[in-house]
Amino acid sequence: MSRVPRFDPVIHAPGRLQICAILSAAEEAEFAMVRDAIAVSDSVLSKHLKQLEEAGYIKLRKQAHAGRQRTWLSLTPAGRSAFAAHVAELTRLAGLTAPPMLGEGFSG
Repeated sequence: MSRVPRFDPVIHAPGRLQICAILSAAEEAEFAMVRDAIAVSDSVLSKHLKQLEEAGYIKLRKQAHAGRQRTWLSLTPAGRSAFAAHVAELTRLAGLTAPPMLGEGFSG
């Protein structure tokens, strides 16, 4: 069942949009990989993850590995649906923009 395209303010923040995009392409991703991919600190990523988790869009899984606790992230079915609807709405909005006029925006 496809959702009606909808702009989602929880997902729309640049960091959360990037997180959802990364997670949409994988079953799950490790915290440090996502942190490095979007170039934020642990605390900034944690804040974004908390908002996404509170919305029911992601789930976290903690697992000990080589004596260290690692956190794995994944989109929930609701998160995948919300992200797809958000991207569809962004695509729809982008389609409403007027095409650039010939020569407009070129300074060369």
